[in-house]
Amino acid sequence: MTDYGHDLLFGSFITPTHAAPERVVGLAQVSERAGLDLATFQDHPYQPSFLDTWTLLSWVAARTERIRLAPNVANLPLRPPAVLARAVASLDLLSGGRVELGLGSGAFWDGIEAMGGTRLTPGQGVDALSEGIDVIRALWDTTDRSRVDVRGRHWSAVGAKRGPAPAHPVGIWVGAYKPRMLRLTGAKADGWLPSLSYLSGPADLDAGNARIDDAAHAAGRAPAAVRRLLNVGGRLDARRGDALLSGPPEQWVEQLAALALDHGTSAFIVSGDDPTLLAVVGQEIAPAVREVVAAERARRGTAPVDPTTAGE
Repeated sequence: MTDYGHDLLFGSFITPTHAAPERVVGLAQVSERAGLDLATFQDHPYQPSFLDTWTLLSWVAARTERIRLAPNVANLPLRPPAVLARAVASLDLLSGGRVELGLGSGAFWDGIEAMGGTRLTPGQGVDALSEGIDVIRALWDTTDRSRVDVRGRHWSAVGAKRGPAPAHPVGIWVGAYKPRMLRLTGAKADGWLPSLSYLSGPADLDAGNARIDDAAHAAGRAPAAVRRLLNVGGRLDARRGDALLSGPPEQWVEQLAALALDHGTSAFIVSGDDPTLLAVVGQEIAPAVREVVAAERARRGTAPVDPTTAGE
């Protein structure tokens, strides 16, 4: 059993379709009213049926007050890390510290190349993401008075002035599935953000956690420095179902608590664009899961962990 002890987060994964922009924004507002912690949006700049994700995040930040916002995940091949770093920090400052950064190495390379991006092999994509994280962190580090000097094969920032620093320690959450990406997540990231639909089940979470933990140890970090997040889909039903997250709220509570206590997941981001589902998750399911997890942690004697300081 694995429980990294992080506080639990619940969020929404909203499709940024341009055909109904006010509905997209409205789902973020529904998420906030329901008490969810996060509203997130996929980032596919080559997809003409979608709103530009960074423009959308900025607009939603202005139309909400409390909820935290993130791309899920930002497409690094089409968002140069030096520019992305300043965009993230700027929106974090403007929103009062409500931005996190989901980050990916890229997919759908035909679309990326058609938009002017460079096609990379999977290995090159991992290397580029590693360099991109270095560039972003260097630009955010205003405690260092020297100019940035990050030299990479894919991304560099040499002689750039640092800043602005975000309003809070922005988490870099990596979408990872393959061994090299998982090792990069353990070595450098603040969070692991896969989608349950791309995994075969909890066993894949355990295998991914083990790779991340090993890489964190090798990098001199505590495994708890890496928050474990999960994009999940599901449906509410009056009757219990055999599938994960397919049944009444009490079944969701049992299964999400098990994912937290036994498989290390501490943030659940719900897809589906269903305002009723988001409301039930925020108002009924999330409080009940927190109660179950808190009671079991108390029984086990597990102290809560702050992932921003876990590696210190």
